[in-house]
Amino acid sequence: MGLGNSFLINLGMLITVAYLANVLYKYWFTRTSRTMNYILSVLLMIFSGWICMMFGFKLSDNVIFDLRFVPLLIATAVYSQPLTIMIIGFGIGLARFTFGITEAALAGFLNLAILGIVCAGINIWMRRSQYRFVIKGLIAILIVNAVNTINIAVLGVIPFKQYMLEIMPSVLPLSIGLSIVFALILRDFQLDRRRSLELKYANERLRTQTKELQKAKHILEERAEQLALASHHKSEFLANMSHELRTPLNSIINLAQMISENDPEEASASADYGRIIYRSGQELLQIINDILDLSKVEAGRLEVVQEAVNVLELPQMLYLQFEQTARQKGLAFEINLAGDLPATISSDPQRIGQILRNLLSNAFKFTDEGYVKLEVYRSKTEGEQAGESIVFTVKDTGIGIPQDKHAVIFEAFQQADGSISRKYGGTGLGLPISRHLACLLGGRIEVQSAEGRGSTFMLYLPLTSQEPLLQSSAASAQNQAIFAGRDISG
Repeated sequence: MGLGNSFLINLGMLITVAYLANVLYKYWFTRTSRTMNYILSVLLMIFSGWICMMFGFKLSDNVIFDLRFVPLLIATAVYSQPLTIMIIGFGIGLARFTFGITEAALAGFLNLAILGIVCAGINIWMRRSQYRFVIKGLIAILIVNAVNTINIAVLGVIPFKQYMLEIMPSVLPLSIGLSIVFALILRDFQLDRRRSLELKYANERLRTQTKELQKAKHILEERAEQLALASHHKSEFLANMSHELRTPLNSIINLAQMISENDPEEASASADYGRIIYRSGQELLQIINDILDLSKVEAGRLEVVQEAVNVLELPQMLYLQFEQTARQKGLAFEINLAGDLPATISSDPQRIGQILRNLLSNAFKFTDEGYVKLEVYRSKTEGEQAGESIVFTVKDTGIGIPQDKHAVIFEAFQQADGSISRKYGGTGLGLPISRHLACLLGGRIEVQSAEGRGSTFMLYLPLTSQEPLLQSSAASAQNQAIFAGRDISG
């Protein structure tokens, strides 16, 4: 068997040992302590050197040529402590004596001991150098092979001239080439192991994060249930209290009305007191009704009915309710109906009236001069509520609402400005309740407003009936004459 074949066998054995080491690390070393891992890895390096000698090329009974220095090269790149590398070199050198205590074995021992010291120095340089790992590895291979060649030439039992002229020209290139090949193969093993470890750690992190997310989810669900329960109890309390308050309040309102109406002298103080009590009771009753409606909405107990709603009668009733308010404030109050409205729509007349009363009440409350208008017309809508809608639009020339407050006004107990509640009064419940009611009716409320330029609130309701209310332009003119342009400012 030739020198080249022996070196190839050495390489094959080193690859086999490396593979076995990788398997052992994956299934055994990970379960042992760090100290035990260190000891076993050092012994594995020494064993690899011994395997190379076992299958090396025997030039004579005592002289063996092999790649025993290759495990020392690998140790130089793997270990961070130079002392460990020196121990491995010393250990591989001692392993040479297992093949006999001879002059050649002593030379082999000294060679590996010197190489261990050289590799320890190379290790220090590699950790401090800024070169790429491939460049540093190539330099280390060249240095170790050069020192190994010099040691064999100087310390070996083969004559210097014979070794340099006959053996070194074939041994040195072969050992450098095979060292590089093994280093590349081992590098591939190392990268594969690193990828496996990174994947393992990533999976562990994902499992940890999943557990943390599950815990956070359970905590959030528990808190959500607690909040829902607290909200339910609050809504139940408000609903019960509103019912309890309305009973005595209705009695007070009725008695106040009787006092104001039955006093023979209308200008008497008792009649004035009765009227004041009556108005205050009505305002308080409205607040209680709003709170009751809000609590029903939050508790999911507010129900709507579906019945025919007369589109003409509803504006008439609203006109009669707010006509006196408009006259007292000196405002023009107009109601305009489009000519193509249906006679009826299917909805809840009580809830539609409640929404429009809230919108008109706000319009009159926040308007000191100008007008308030109620317009009713048909419109085509797009998006989730695509189709035809009937639109109730309330316009005013009041104080208006800043653009950044358009969303706030639809939240319970909120005002566009904190000073508004002090100047104009109110609890801030009208618009939130109106928005909830519009959703229950299958519609929505939109607002267009700017500070100091008035406001326009639009109630969109789905149009289900196609029976026309106004069949001709003459009928339209007659209907609009009922409301449009009637300046009741006095």
